[in-house]
Amino acid sequence: MAIGNGGVPARDGFLERFFALSENGTDVRREVIAGITTFLTMAYIIFVNPSILSAAGMPKEGVFVATCIAAALATLIMALYANYPVALAPGMGLNAFFAFSVVGAQGYTWQQALACVLFSGVLALIISALPIRAWLINAIPASLKMATSTGIGFFLGIIALQQAGLVVDHPATLVTHGDFLKVAPLLALLGFFIITALNHLKVMGGTIIGILAVTLIGIPFGAASFSGIVSAPPLASGTFFALDFSRTAEGAFWIVVLTMFFVDFFDTAGTLVGVTHRTGLMDADGRLPRMRQALIADSAGTTIGALIGTSNTTSYVESAAGVAAGGRTGLTSVVTAICFLLALFFSPLAGSVPPYATAAALLYVAVVMARGFVTIDWDDLTEAAPAAITAIAMPLTYSIATGLGLGFITYAVLKLLTGRMSELTPPVIVLAVIFALMLPML
Repeated sequence: MAIGNGGVPARDGFLERFFALSENGTDVRREVIAGITTFLTMAYIIFVNPSILSAAGMPKEGVFVATCIAAALATLIMALYANYPVALAPGMGLNAFFAFSVVGAQGYTWQQALACVLFSGVLALIISALPIRAWLINAIPASLKMATSTGIGFFLGIIALQQAGLVVDHPATLVTHGDFLKVAPLLALLGFFIITALNHLKVMGGTIIGILAVTLIGIPFGAASFSGIVSAPPLASGTFFALDFSRTAEGAFWIVVLTMFFVDFFDTAGTLVGVTHRTGLMDADGRLPRMRQALIADSAGTTIGALIGTSNTTSYVESAAGVAAGGRTGLTSVVTAICFLLALFFSPLAGSVPPYATAAALLYVAVVMARGFVTIDWDDLTEAAPAAITAIAMPLTYSIATGLGLGFITYAVLKLLTGRMSELTPPVIVLAVIFALMLPML
């Protein structure tokens, strides 16, 4: 491939033409470095996702394969269809909702839960392809969007503390602290300290470094076992096309679908705006080109992921690390997708990571997600109270759906009681009514 001045590929090169590299002020070298950077910041998901979904009874090795393949395919679609430097993988929060709420609390099998994921992806595809998507995004109050993100963070936090043995059940107080003299809780705290410190210092791959570090430390103490690093990728997965549609006639099934859809859809929209505004793509009115293609790519990722065998696939805010490293086009995402495919060869290493190590990463993610609360107007109780109820209810009821439902109901009721009915949008009213009717079934 011919190279022009300054190391930028010549305009007659395939990559230049397809990804418009020069037009976006980048070159192949920058895009490759950015793609690897993005992968390193989000590679923890290949360890954490199997750990979480295995709690729902899913085969851990199968989830590992599904995670890598779903991330690779979804990221490639984003790269080739939307030309965005954004990577995708099974999302944190919704994997916990899948395992601990839908399967654990509501009694669905993981195969039935995968059917919910599929329908949420198809619904997102339809909405993304229609003009109503922007209307729908703008119709939901910002306070509830931010509260949902924060509440999911709190939900991840209590799951992390529980997995680490730092929080245990108690007959009198429901929860209490665990045994801090045991190895696992101490290593989980150490992992959290390492991960947080490394990320604060902008050390690339800080999260995965922390996970692997405390895994290695735990081996001499018998808290972790080493089963190898590299092997041939598993030839088959017990999660492929394992969906069960037997509960689709139940109203509660569609509440789960809608919950997955709303959390995934709005989280994706926020991530895309937050990550891509640094690329210079955003116009003076705050609009992004090819947003429809990006949302369709994200929704297609969830649909494909459900068929392969994982929870909702979503755009990752860690893509911002790649953008900061110079990534400006879909070529960055192509490189990240290739890295996920190469990760298939590291299944023994993924199987060696104990729950306390992934709990450390979950606790760090919970801290990061909690920052959404800073944008809420705490002087307006009709906005603050629904947000607080949403965020508090999610971890304490062990259900994202319940927290979201209580948030919408509280928002609608308070606006009505304070004479501010005009601030209620039709989607909020409809969702509040639906959640009020379905809350006993959540």
